[in-house]
Amino acid sequence: LPAGGASLRLCSTRVAQEGINKPVIDRIIRVDHAGEYGANRIYAGQMAVLGRSSVGPVIQQMWNQEKDHLKKFNELMVAYRVRPTVLLPFWNIAGFVLGAGSALLGRKGAMACTVAVEESISEHYNNQIRTLIEEDPEKYKELLQVIKQFRDDEQEHHDIGLEHDAEATPAYSVLKTAIQLGCKAAIFLSERI
Repeated sequence: LPAGGASLRLCSTRVAQEGINKPVIDRIIRVDHAGEYGANRIYAGQMAVLGRSSVGPVIQQMWNQEKDHLKKFNELMVAYRVRPTVLLPFWNIAGFVLGAGSALLGRKGAMACTVAVEESISEHYNNQIRTLIEEDPEKYKELLQVIKQFRDDEQEHHDIGLEHDAEATPAYSVLKTAIQLGCKAAIFLSERI
């Protein structure tokens, strides 16, 4: 018996698979895990360049939330028995390079990257919320709560980026468009591979 005399209660970390649309759930969890993994690598790259600057604490705060998101999706991968995308090694490098590269443009460049990525992810999460509501909002209640909370966090990061002069980055619209095209490609590939 553990300390205090309470008995151990064994519980499964698995989610009952009956009645769920397994292909849809697999795709959602796989891509969200990949996205949160990539976001962690982006913030790691930004911190490597700007960690000791005045914007370092802001980036660290956003990164801490992304670490929590990744932890939750790691748990959901196990609970729903979803395999990760085979592209994780690529997202590891690409995410870090994007984060460090945008940070080399300075504080505004890092924030422009944040705005572009987080806007894409918020839109992506909104699409998933619509899909799960169409499937069965009660059946996917817990997953919907997670995705809605993370969408709100990503939107907050987007707004923080705007507050920190992201739009003042030289060639902002070009940079934002390029990053968002990359995000769309990453989403497409991570859902499927």
